[in-house]
Amino acid sequence: MWILITGFLGFGLLVGLGVYLACRKFFALDSSHIIERAKAKAQAIELEAQNLLHKKQLELKDAELSLQQQFKEKERTLHESYTKKLHAIERREQNLQDKLACELSALEQQKSRMKQEYNELLLQKEEQLKATKRYYTLIEELNHTLSHYTGLTKQEAKDILLHNLEHELIDEKAHLIRRYEKETREQAQKAANYILAQAVTRYVGEFAAERLISVLTLPDDEMKGRIIGKEGRNIKALEMISGVDIIIDDTPATIILSSFNLYRRAIALKTLNILIEDGRIHPARIEEVYTRVEEQMEQEILEDGKNVIIDLGIDFPHPDIIKLIGKLRYRASYGQNALGHSIQTANLAGIIAAQLGGDEKLAKRAGLLHDIGKALTIDQGGGNHVLLGAEVCKRYKEHPVVINAIMSHHGNEAFESVEAAAVCAADTLSAARPGARRDVLESFLNRMQDLEQIAMQKLGVKQAYAINAGRELRVIARADIISDSQSIVLAKEIAQEIEATLNYPGEVKVSVIREVRAVEFAH
Repeated sequence: MWILITGFLGFGLLVGLGVYLACRKFFALDSSHIIERAKAKAQAIELEAQNLLHKKQLELKDAELSLQQQFKEKERTLHESYTKKLHAIERREQNLQDKLACELSALEQQKSRMKQEYNELLLQKEEQLKATKRYYTLIEELNHTLSHYTGLTKQEAKDILLHNLEHELIDEKAHLIRRYEKETREQAQKAANYILAQAVTRYVGEFAAERLISVLTLPDDEMKGRIIGKEGRNIKALEMISGVDIIIDDTPATIILSSFNLYRRAIALKTLNILIEDGRIHPARIEEVYTRVEEQMEQEILEDGKNVIIDLGIDFPHPDIIKLIGKLRYRASYGQNALGHSIQTANLAGIIAAQLGGDEKLAKRAGLLHDIGKALTIDQGGGNHVLLGAEVCKRYKEHPVVINAIMSHHGNEAFESVEAAAVCAADTLSAARPGARRDVLESFLNRMQDLEQIAMQKLGVKQAYAINAGRELRVIARADIISDSQSIVLAKEIAQEIEATLNYPGEVKVSVIREVRAVEFAH
């Protein structure tokens, strides 16, 4: 039994040993193959790496050549640019040297000319001195002769000559003064006309005319009854809160708003438009809409003032003054819109001041604010707009030139600067343009009649006609009573009486015409 077991164990060991040896041999052969394959793969990778390295070296070499070429090209470009700039600098230096040489030559010539003029002046002075000496020598001889022949002393003869000479010099001086005054007036008139013409032609602005009523067209007659309301309570409420007269007559689908206060009338008109569009019209609603429109108008006049200042290109004043500027849109004088007149005056004053060598912006500012007091006259129950405007500008520290322009444009004080004078001229130009202002027909006719009546009361006046909208009075004088010299005096007297008795915008030209006709018949 044990022999069998031992035999089986030995046989099993032999079989296991054989299997082990066979496996070892197999694995040994497989490992060698793997190693060989790995070596072959390593060699291939090494070869590929060498090829890649060689390729990269070639690329680097190409890049290096390209960079060298770019560097050379840039170096060449910079060299050319440097050369050009150097040549330009050399040319500029040469030009400067040539210019300097020319200026030095001109200075030398001027120096030589001045030296020559100086020598000529010295010669003239010497000649004058010699002439003066000869003059005094002659005077001395003449005094001696007069003293010898007349029996007068030397001092008495000298006094007589000096007295006569003084009278001659006074007459000559008066003649020269009259001539120079005439020439100065003519030159000043030409210069003033040229400046005004240039200003007017460079600024051609439109004027805005205002009326005392606003006409509102309604969609139908039923809306007129709704605006009136039961027992007229709606229209009474609107008139009470707005201070505007609302006129309703037989004209179909139309109502009229009347007020001297353009600002209140504008608020009332806008309120009515909103109420008509909304359809709800009763006293509470009227008050609510009016209050809202009034707030909107306050904001609008502030924006209007800012826009005007921006358009004129001047610095912003105090916000209260800006608000007053915007409010001038709702103020009129003789039918002329105050804001339009102020803008026109500002532009004209700026142009005139610039041509006279003044401050254009300051003149524009003074022109814009010269009638600023008109925005306060209605709220303060009338008053002088000049004094009100000057007071508000002083309160907000405006420039003294602006305050002087406000005070001087109606003659309250003399203007003290070119800018203030320009504002006065521009104000007259804007106000006196034909059609710029519209008078009430009755006052216009009365002024025309007053002009003609003043002229007709004068002795020797045959007929008088007020023409050109009352801006010219043409007087026909009787030639048998009035002479040419007297016609000048007559025109002066009529003009002075017009200034003393009548109020009118701008100026009135008085023309006296005297004509002599001689008629004969040949038979």
